[in-house]
Amino acid sequence: MTAEIVLAMIAGALIVEGLAYALAPSLVERVLEALAAMPLEARRTLGLLTALTGVAVLWLAL
Repeated sequence: MTAEIVLAMIAGALIVEGLAYALAPSLVERVLEALAAMPLEARRTLGLLTALTGVAVLWLAL
């Protein structure tokens, strides 16, 4: 994977994150509150599943 692809993927993630905060800031607050209420192990599992889903989607796309 070249540096340009990695930078493009990071830029894409930042764009999506920025749009979420710009278009639905109250929804982001509610999601963060829900995450804070979750047990630590559940947050770890959610993070792992999210990362694996991202890898799978990227693998399918390439």
